[in-house]
Amino acid sequence: MTITAADVNKLRQMSGAGMMDCKKALQETDGDFDKAIDFLRKKGQKVAGQRADRDANQGFVTARTTDDKTYGAVIMVNCETDFVGKTEEFIKFANDLLDLGLAKRIHTVSDLMPMNLGGITVEEKLNELLGKTGEKIQIAHYNVIEAPVVFAYNHFGNRLATVIGLNSKDAKNVLEIGRELAMQVAAMSPVAVDKDQVTQEAIDRELEIGREMARQEGKAEEMVEKIAQGKLQKFFKEMTLLNQDFIKDTKKTVRQYIAENEKDLAVTGFKRLQLGV
Repeated sequence: MTITAADVNKLRQMSGAGMMDCKKALQETDGDFDKAIDFLRKKGQKVAGQRADRDANQGFVTARTTDDKTYGAVIMVNCETDFVGKTEEFIKFANDLLDLGLAKRIHTVSDLMPMNLGGITVEEKLNELLGKTGEKIQIAHYNVIEAPVVFAYNHFGNRLATVIGLNSKDAKNVLEIGRELAMQVAAMSPVAVDKDQVTQEAIDRELEIGREMARQEGKAEEMVEKIAQGKLQKFFKEMTLLNQDFIKDTKKTVRQYIAENEKDLAVTGFKRLQLGV
C-alpha cells in the first residue's frame, strides 16, 4: 500500500509522534491508522526499555486536595529534559493524573496505572507520551495524606510541592496554620513530624556519624558517646518538623507556633516531593 504524505501528516496530528515514526508505523500496519497508533504505543514501550538507564530527574511536581480537604496528594512525573517537562501536554498529563487520583482517592502509582484516562488506561497514555517525546518518562511518586483537614502547597515552578494533615478542621486559625506548615515543610525539608517518628536506622546513622566526627577531632573516648548524643539532639532540632525553628519567627519552634493558636492541634503527617532529590 502506498503511504502518502497526507497519511503521514494525519497520523502525526492524531498521535503527536514524529513524521518518520508515523511513516514507519503506517508502513508496518498497511496504512491502518488504529493499528498504527497501537504500533506507536508499542514503540513507546520499546523506547522506555531502551532508555531505562537514563536519568529522568526533570519533570513536574504538583499537589492538591479534594474539595472537602480530607484527602490530599502530591505527584511527581519525571522526564529527561526540562524542555519536555515544560510542554503543555506533559503538564496536562501530570495534572490529569492528580485529578484522577483525587477523584478516585487512589493511594499508589500501581493503583493509578490501570485507571481510565481519556478513553485509555494511564499506562497506555504514558506509553503514548513516551512514543511522542522519545524520552524516558515515569510516574516517579504519588503520595497521599488523609486527615480531618489537609493542606497543599506548590512552590513556584512546580519543582517542589507538599501536603500536610492536621487533626482538627475547626481549630482556631486552622487555615492559616495549615498554609504556614505546608510552606515550612517545603522550605525546611523535615524527615519526620517529631522525634519519636524518626526511624531507628536514621538515629543509628546519626549517632555513628557523631562518634566518628568526635574521634576525628581527637576527643577522648569517654566523651565520644556524649558528643554523639549531642549531635543527635541537634539533628532532631533541625530535621523534625515540630522541633524546627518556625521560619516566620525563629524565636519559637513550630510546636510553640501551633500551641499559641490551638494547644490540641496536631500534625498527623506530611509528604514532600522535590525534583532532583
